[in-house]
Amino acid sequence: MNVSLWMWLAVLAGIVAMLAVDLVAHRSAHVIGVREAAAWSAVWVAIGVGFGVLVWVVWGAEFGQQYFAGYLIEKSLAVDNVFVWAVIFSFFAVPPQFQHRVLFLGVLGALVLRGAFIAAGAVLIANFSWVLYLFAAFLVVTGIKMAVQRDSHIDPSTSRTLTLFRRLVPMTDAYHGQRFLIRRRGVLLATPLLAVLVLVEVTDVVFAVDSIPAIFAVTDEPFLVFTANAFALLGLRAMYFLLADLVHRFRYLKLGLALVLVWVGIKMALKVDIAYIPTPISLAVITTILTVAIAASWWTSRGESGHAPAPAGVSPFRQATDAELADLEPLWSRRRPSHRARARR
Repeated sequence: MNVSLWMWLAVLAGIVAMLAVDLVAHRSAHVIGVREAAAWSAVWVAIGVGFGVLVWVVWGAEFGQQYFAGYLIEKSLAVDNVFVWAVIFSFFAVPPQFQHRVLFLGVLGALVLRGAFIAAGAVLIANFSWVLYLFAAFLVVTGIKMAVQRDSHIDPSTSRTLTLFRRLVPMTDAYHGQRFLIRRRGVLLATPLLAVLVLVEVTDVVFAVDSIPAIFAVTDEPFLVFTANAFALLGLRAMYFLLADLVHRFRYLKLGLALVLVWVGIKMALKVDIAYIPTPISLAVITTILTVAIAASWWTSRGESGHAPAPAGVSPFRQATDAELADLEPLWSRRRPSHRARARR
């Protein structure tokens, strides 16, 4: 697949432009309803599918099918990511109007991190073909583990990331609007919103460890790996607001994802020296597994109402009072308060 530098630059410029449009559209903090989330989800899916059609037309059916296989894997794994976000937001009691900002920055960080992972993976595969066996074994083991532990859920209250963050970073227990940092009595403090952002980024790194090898199993073209990841991630925020209250209905999706990981792991192992499974067959298998998992989930959960995941414990975080907001100081003030001023407080 011959991809020119200008095509890479055009895709990156398009992603930056779409992020800018999304940021402007959500510049004011507000609660995102189902109708708005559905509209944005449709836009992002249309962009992702449209780019796949472009790949199909410009580079041919084989690469088009590889893109759609990777896009489908990433989009499906994203639903599991949505559930984790919902649990994190519930535990931290994040006000709904502030959630989009956290997810926007989280997705922005995820794009950068996954770009680095994809570049490293491409270099490893190009120079050490035996790495594919490690990726394949990892995917099969991960798939089996996911199937066995599909009913287990994250508990932010026992998160080592949160424990380490609170130990290393001075932190307040109150939200101060959309601020990630505040200054009080000359001391710079993190708000719970920054801790949420850190957890979101860390969980995406964990998910990337599964998803990047999985997409390399269906295509070894870095351009397709990156674009499938990018266009799946761009619609992740809208998907969260659309599905956050419905994730409990996808009860068999995790089992379906486990089977997909096992399948692509086997495909990757066979591709090295034994046999190449054609992309149309791989795409058909992935589509069938996910369709059956989703259909079975919705059929067995029909009649159930939507609800957000319940937190594992009582959230220790709250909204700042008016007095606390009034007590804030300029964030990057160079002059620290005098001892007399501190005494008055």
